[in-house]
Amino acid sequence: MTPSSPPPPPPVWPDPEADQRRTLSRYRAVASGLLVLMAGLMLGAYALPGGYWTDVLQASAKAGLVGGIADWFAVTALFRRPLGLPIPHTAIIPRQKERLGRGLGRFVANHVLTEAELARLLEKIDLAGILRRVLSDPETTRPAAEALARQLPRLLTSLEDGRTRRLLLRLLPRMVSGPAAARMLARTLRTMMAGGQHQAVFGLALAQMKILLAAKEEDLRGAIQARVRAEGGSLVGWLAGGAVARRILASINAELDKVEPGDSNLRAAFDAWLRTEIDRLENDPDRAAAVGAALRQALAHPTVNVWLLDVWDRLKASLAEDAARPEGRGAALLGGLFGNLGTLLEEDASARARLNQGVERMLRGALPATQTRIAGFIADVVARWDTATVVDKIELRVGRDLQFVRLNGTLVGFLVGGVLFMAMTALFGGLAQ
Repeated sequence: MTPSSPPPPPPVWPDPEADQRRTLSRYRAVASGLLVLMAGLMLGAYALPGGYWTDVLQASAKAGLVGGIADWFAVTALFRRPLGLPIPHTAIIPRQKERLGRGLGRFVANHVLTEAELARLLEKIDLAGILRRVLSDPETTRPAAEALARQLPRLLTSLEDGRTRRLLLRLLPRMVSGPAAARMLARTLRTMMAGGQHQAVFGLALAQMKILLAAKEEDLRGAIQARVRAEGGSLVGWLAGGAVARRILASINAELDKVEPGDSNLRAAFDAWLRTEIDRLENDPDRAAAVGAALRQALAHPTVNVWLLDVWDRLKASLAEDAARPEGRGAALLGGLFGNLGTLLEEDASARARLNQGVERMLRGALPATQTRIAGFIADVVARWDTATVVDKIELRVGRDLQFVRLNGTLVGFLVGGVLFMAMTALFGGLAQ
């Protein structure tokens, strides 16, 4: 029987922190080497002939050795027990890991995630400006519009119709009741006028009026005759009522027949009235409020509610049918909507400001709960970390600077020891060795 081959050894992944470990080892060796140098200088000074400078060297080396050992003890005590001895208040990080995690969480929550820092961050990144640039780029919005168009039918189907309808009927009156709705209406009317669509709408209204007059001609003739009798008496009504009614209706129909695009005083008057109304919507707060109130009242009418719900049903069906076609119009419409929003944000500084303020208010409202959750999350993460891993990660990131603490302590001790020796000698004539 052929013996089976041994399993392959597990793969050895490169250490991503290898450079940091080599740097820490190098600085640790330098600090330890300087400490050994202080010990060598201290011992070597005793082999030198006695004298003032020999004493200075001895005092400096002793102070440097003491300072280096003290700082080595302090640095080591942060991460482990020095020489493995159970000295109180050592191995601080391993023993206080959970408390440090809670403290770190509170620090981040109370001093990093603050309202002032949040406002400064939002002002720096300008969310409205970022959104404007994204929405104004067709290369970016086209894939998003296509994906959203494919998902809209499924999203609308997943919604509960009763709840959605109630929400729709509550939101629409609120959306059209503010000054923003009046400005949007004015912008829509101005766009229609720029393309001439307003005259097409006017022409359609006139055509419907003609049809209505033709259908109600007998009723109108009877109403006019009755009015003539009421004002002039039965005899006048009998003699002239029919003629007056025919002349009035004929004059109305003749005037409506004269209304042609481009050469009608009535169309010109409608155009001038519409321009004036747009200016009032944009510049007159009272007019904007009145239009908003009228729209809100109209949308609250039961008949309009029924019509809106029918539109909602037709919209869902149309979106589902459009999404099933490879070249549906939904993606193009959504892309156009994104582009219009980008144009709005680009041209309307107040819209950008409102968007940024709305995002800031939303984040401010969520900030207290977020601070609590972030603090708890950080504390839980640190508590779950392996103690050896925590010590290793922290030491790798601050160990190099801590070795400078050792170097500085040794050198400062050396210099201060020499200076103190010379000062004390000058003042008192000598020091006990």
